Order: sequence, then structure tokens, then C-alpha cells
Amino acid sequence: MNLNMNSMESVVAQIQALSSNASDLSQLHNFLKQSEELLHSDFTPLLSSLPELDPSIHSLGFLYILEACMSFSVAKEQLNELLVSVSRFINLCSTEQIRLAPDKFISVCKRFKDQVILLETPIRGVAPMLTAVRKLQSSSEQLTTLHADFLLLCILAKCYKTGISVLEDDIYETDQPRDFFLYCYYGGMVCIGQKQFRKALELLHNVVTAPMSTLNAIAVEAYKKYILVSLIHLGQFSTSFRKYTSSVAQRNLKNYSQPYLELANCYGTGKISELETFVQTNKEKFESDNNLGLVMQVVSSMYKRNIQRLTQTYLTLSLQDIANTVQLRGPKEAEMNVLQMIEDGEIYATINQKDGMVRFLEDPEQYKTCGMIEHIDSSIKRLMVLSNKLTSMDELMSCDPMYLAKVGRERQRFDFDDFDSVPQKFTI
Repeated sequence: MNLNMNSMESVVAQIQALSSNASDLSQLHNFLKQSEELLHSDFTPLLSSLPELDPSIHSLGFLYILEACMSFSVAKEQLNELLVSVSRFINLCSTEQIRLAPDKFISVCKRFKDQVILLETPIRGVAPMLTAVRKLQSSSEQLTTLHADFLLLCILAKCYKTGISVLEDDIYETDQPRDFFLYCYYGGMVCIGQKQFRKALELLHNVVTAPMSTLNAIAVEAYKKYILVSLIHLGQFSTSFRKYTSSVAQRNLKNYSQPYLELANCYGTGKISELETFVQTNKEKFESDNNLGLVMQVVSSMYKRNIQRLTQTYLTLSLQDIANTVQLRGPKEAEMNVLQMIEDGEIYATINQKDGMVRFLEDPEQYKTCGMIEHIDSSIKRLMVLSNKLTSMDELMSCDPMYLAKVGRERQRFDFDDFDSVPQKFTI
């Protein structure tokens, strides 16, 4: 069936007439489902009908027409016009209406993301996708399938600070494992871009230790970055896995990350020249993994780590001695490194410009200022909220039929003779 102007006018008329209340929206939804074949038959009438609709009032109908428009291959000029319409729709659409067809909304947003990447203008999608994430979420604790797409756009557009705003939410609900893996992996990359290495480690750690039945490429790439960020932030890397890491990950991850594990071993020697030689030898491998920039940060961090070791041995030291010991090019470079570390709070020291001497100091924090007390109080409150959340999740799990059935099978497998020995909440 061809979509002529008369039939399109009929669709628009139905959308305008049935977008006012819940009962009408249900009727409109059924009508739109029945009209899908019609909507997907011709692009031009679809695009020309959009100005007749208000995305804030006719959100459900607007969504169906947009989704049909996005399924066509169109010229660049029309594509730009369409992307403007999508961006405007996301900003103005009714949350209640789009949640009637979440799959359609997700499809439009994902195609929008693909197109702005294809046009090499990812920054166009950052703000609309953040709005889309918030509108799709039922609460800030829910991980949507759009989170990862939004973070990817932030990475490509180098809008790391915008991405951080989403990562500040505590996530407790997720539907698809892949969404979780990508969210943590891209989130780790956003934090690396902002040099928030502690948070990056946490997110990458979540990928590496997440339950998995088969090894996936996301976990492999996350493990490589996890090694590098550990060296930058902690100055060391342990090859031992946490006991809750899946057996699949423990058996296979190291096999795909040998150059990175060797880099960690080389880093542990504290010898800059050996580390630089190793990086140069394996430069192509790191470059093909898009990790060369991070590897170079590992090299830079060794200079800082070696300066930190000096603070444990000396009270005062000349800039020239620091440069010689750490293998910097001279006292000027040593001074720049020390000043940067003082500014970042990595060491406590003063520099006497007159004689070129550095005096290392103790941590001045006495943990009794108003700011520190507020920080500790905030941390305690957050831990209390987390504790209550975990208790609630434990209670829900203990009542879950699938979990109880699994526990029952485990009990039978181990041949418990005394039924009363099973905790009451596990009893079926």
C-alpha cells in the first residue's frame, strides 16, 4: 500500500484527535500499530507531516512517524533536517507518552546516535541523548540501554564532564548484561578522560569481575585498561583475581593481555629506561588497541612514583639530585614535576628557589576541619543508604522463587539429612 497524502492526512488527524487523555492514547496506540506498514512505505509525506504535530502534545504519534522516517536512507540535506526534528522531539516529548512505546523511543535514539557519529558530529547528540536517558529512566537507580550510547557520544565528542554527571548515580537495576558491561567500560573511559582514575578503576573492575558464562571482547578491553589505570593510580598491579570473579574471566583474561602484564612487571622494577624500551618495542600493539596514550601516562606516572619514594627516605633533596635519581632531563624538569605533584596533592613539599632545595613535609590534614567533618558525615550517610539498600535486596532475593528453587537443588545435591538445618528464609 502506498502512503499518499490523503492517507497521511488521516494518520495526522487521528494523532491530533487522540492525544489528549489516557483512554484516547490507548486507542491511538492500537491505531498506530495497525498503520506501521503504511508509515514505512514512503519517506517524503512522513517528513512533511512532522511540522503539523506538536512533539510535546502528540508525542506518541510523533514518535511513530520519526521511527518510520529513521528507517529510510535519505540525502544528507534531508538527514540534517530529520536529525534536528529528532533532537527537538527528545527535548519536548511527553515522558508518559513515550513510555507507552519504549522500544520505538530507544530505536529512534540509537539511530540518531549512529547518524551523528556517521556525520562525524557526535557533539550534536550529547545533550539530546542525556535528556533521552533521563526520560526513559523510571528512577536514577535504573540503567537503561541508552546509557552506553550517551557515554560513547561523550567520549567521541570529548565531553567527559557531561558524562560524569550520569556516572554519579548509584545504579541498582539493569535488564541486559551487555548494557552493564558497556556502561562500565565507557564510563571508565570517561573517567580516564577526566583523570578521575579512582572512579575509572571501580568501573573497569566491575566489568572484569561481572558474572559471565563466556568471555566477551568488552571484558578483555576493560582488563587491559584496568591494568594501565592501576599502574597510573596505584603504582602497582596485582595479577590475582578477586574470589567473586567468574572462572571464565580468571582462566582467559590473562591470555589476551600478555603485553600489558609484562608492562606491569617492567613498571614494578622502577627503572624508567627499561620501561621506555619495552613501550617502544610494543608500540604497535598498544597503538592498535588505542591504548598508546594511556601507556604514555603510565610512563609519566613512574617519574612521579619514583619522586614519591624519595619522600619516604629524605627530608630535603636538591632538584638536581631528584633529576639524577628519577632520570629527568635536569633540575627545571624536576621542579615542574614536583610543583605539579604538590598541586595535585600527591606529595607535600616546599621548594626553595634560591638554593634549589626541596623540603618534604608530612600530610598537613588533621581531620578536624569543618570541610573534612562534612565529608566524613556525607560518607557515613551514603554507607547507611547503601546498607539499607543491600538489606532490602537480600530480602527480595530470599523470597524470589527462582532463587529458592536453586537453593533447593543445591540442598539436594549436597544431601542434607536434616531439613531443619536449612535457614528458615531458604526453606521452600
